Amino acid sequence: MNSATLSPKFQLSIPKRVRDELGLHAGQKFAVIPKGKVIELVPLISMEEARGLLKGADPTEYRDRSDRY
Repeated sequence: MNSATLSPKFQLSIPKRVRDELGLHAGQKFAVIPKGKVIELVPLISMEEARGLLKGADPTEYRDRSDRY
């Protein structure tokens, strides 16, 4: 298991193995989401990076507005 230590300035360093595995880079922004006693860090991506992310998704089973009251 990878671990990190909170510094006196309340900073965390992400272990190199995790950075390499996820392709993280210096200066990258994250959404910080508290979930009970867990903190979730989600890398923020630009619209350009998100383009094509859902390519090939099949929306046929999505709920339609016609079934709302």
